[in-house]
Amino acid sequence: MSSQKQIQHLARQLFRLSLADGRLSDERVAGVLEYVEKTKPAHATAVLKAFHRLVAAEVARGQAVVEHAGPVSAETLQSIASSLTKRYGRPIAAASRPNPALLAGLRVRVGDDIYESSVSGQLSQLAAAV
Repeated sequence: MSSQKQIQHLARQLFRLSLADGRLSDERVAGVLEYVEKTKPAHATAVLKAFHRLVAAEVARGQAVVEHAGPVSAETLQSIASSLTKRYGRPIAAASRPNPALLAGLRVRVGDDIYESSVSGQLSQLAAAV
């Protein structure tokens, strides 16, 4: 097995060990990091970078980044989080991020999924259609 495959394989194993009941566990991640520090596997830095990418992707799956041009109330964010939690079947937390380039409306990103409801997005679709 090539060293890159070994690195990816070990990172995936460490990631699986970081999950408790299908969710990322802070305590288990800390335990994995302690293990790597003690054992210092071959290519430890590359393994930790691959592990970090897996953990970051998992964290992003549980967070909805709500981009908005104008003010958004806490109730609206809670409503978005609630409906996305139902849609995905797992807890989703909503985080607000102002983006004046949207002109008006919202853009919601959960992991790799994007839900576009902004004037800027609609104008881009119209321009692409012409």
